[in-house]
Amino acid sequence: MKLLILDRDGVINQDSDAYIKTLEEWLPLPGALEAIARLSKAGWTVAVATNQSGLARGYYDLATLEAMHASLRERVAALGGEVGLIVHCPHGPDEGCDCRKPKPGLLVRIAAHYGVPLAGVWYVGDRLGDLQAALAVGCQPVLVRTGKGARTLESPLPATTLVFDDLAAVAARLIG
Repeated sequence: MKLLILDRDGVINQDSDAYIKTLEEWLPLPGALEAIARLSKAGWTVAVATNQSGLARGYYDLATLEAMHASLRERVAALGGEVGLIVHCPHGPDEGCDCRKPKPGLLVRIAAHYGVPLAGVWYVGDRLGDLQAALAVGCQPVLVRTGKGARTLESPLPATTLVFDDLAAVAARLIG
């Protein structure tokens, strides 16, 4: 199985310091949905692991989050692709869960769902916490410059981090 794991906000869709609270605010980044569809059509399973502390903060409810993910799936399907498992952490930063990145719980759930080891699997994110979660389970950390990625580049990155402009560039590298 060729598995690729993506963060959501800042990688697939626009991010906001005020949180993505409505379906109308969920706006795909240019080329991101096409990149997912291309990967899917090339035999990749594309899963998503995303922190969604806006749930714990009361900014939106689970139905709204599920509508965003349904829209993601529908839009990628319209391009001939498929989105695999989507897992989210609903907790706030101080709740002490094992799923909020940089902890690797979401990635572990994806590995268990697909019954595959995570060693070497690319995890694409735009924040240091994404890269740290990847390292914790042996994934290849991949940073995109979209979302908070450009700001993340200003800090020291794990030595093995690969850096790309955006998700389309990641897809081009993986598909060839």
